Amino acid sequence: MLDHIMLRVRDYAASKRFYDAVLGTLGYRMLLEFPEAGGYGDDQKPYFWIGPSQDPHPRTHIAFMAKDRAAVDAFHAKALEMGARDDGAPGLRPHYHPDYYGAFVIDPDGHNIEAVYHGPASP
Repeated sequence: MLDHIMLRVRDYAASKRFYDAVLGTLGYRMLLEFPEAGGYGDDQKPYFWIGPSQDPHPRTHIAFMAKDRAAVDAFHAKALEMGARDDGAPGLRPHYHPDYYGAFVIDPDGHNIEAVYHGPASP
C-alpha cells in the first residue's frame, strides 16, 4: 500500500546526520539525494525521505502504490473532484527514475499525497 513517506524537517543537515546514524543501525542508508530531499532504504529503493521546510507546521508526504498509470490518473482526478488542490499532475518524473509515473495533491489538511507507479507504460 505505502510506497514511501517523507518528513519535512527544519534543519536538513542535522536531520541527515541523525537519520544516517540511527537508520544505519537498522541496515538502511541514504540511497538517493536531491537538492530538495534525501531518501533512505535498503538495496531495493528508498522508502523513507526527509526534506527541508521552513514551515513551522510542516506537511507530511505519503505516496501510495498504484497498480498502473491509469490508476494514478484516476487517483488525481478523484482527489481534485473531492476538493484537493493539485500539486503535480499525473506524469513521468524521469529525474527520479525513467518509469516513475506519479501525481500529487494537497489534501484538506495540507498534506502532500501522491499516487505512484514504477513500471513502464502498458503496451
